[in-house]
Amino acid sequence: MAFGPLKPVGLEDPNTKRRPYAVVQLRAENRHGSCYNMVGFQTKLTYPEQRRIFRMIPGLEQAEFLRYGSLHRNTFINAPRVLRSTLQMRVRASTFLAGQLVGVEGYTESAAMGGLAGINAMRLLQGLPGLVPPPTTAHGSLINYISSCDADHFQPINTNYGIFPPLSRPIRDKDEKRRTIGQRALKDFEEWKTRSGLS
Repeated sequence: MAFGPLKPVGLEDPNTKRRPYAVVQLRAENRHGSCYNMVGFQTKLTYPEQRRIFRMIPGLEQAEFLRYGSLHRNTFINAPRVLRSTLQMRVRASTFLAGQLVGVEGYTESAAMGGLAGINAMRLLQGLPGLVPPPTTAHGSLINYISSCDADHFQPINTNYGIFPPLSRPIRDKDEKRRTIGQRALKDFEEWKTRSGLS
């Protein structure tokens, strides 16, 4: 689900044609379909309290819970202090870091950092300069954030509209603003590809 746990955006009850108040996404954990994961239910609740609350969810009253939720803590570096925008370490240019270790959260964001670190490592071996996408793009805005934000208060982040550079003119309508940010990103990305010799 693109909208996180419990939010029923785009779903409706086929019988009533009404959108439910909340939904729980279950993801198969084994081939036999006998074990499911409740997606996005990391929590600090005690196990007995999780058992009590989860049994209140329709359909899970008699469920056998094999493992309860817990918060996980990701290890990450203080990227603004130690990382260049090319994902190279400041003190050792031959060392690249990637994934959530650099201070991004999310599968897409972590994979993007891995891809860019790999591209730049290859370019270093070929004697070429490293590449950094424009800060107006999703990946570029992430790299700009992790390599230049306040190092004393650095925390990992997902891609979000708050880390993109402001638009040249204020736009009040949220959908129009997002569309405009997306159009600008595509335009700047294509121009960057041409300048970098990637197209």
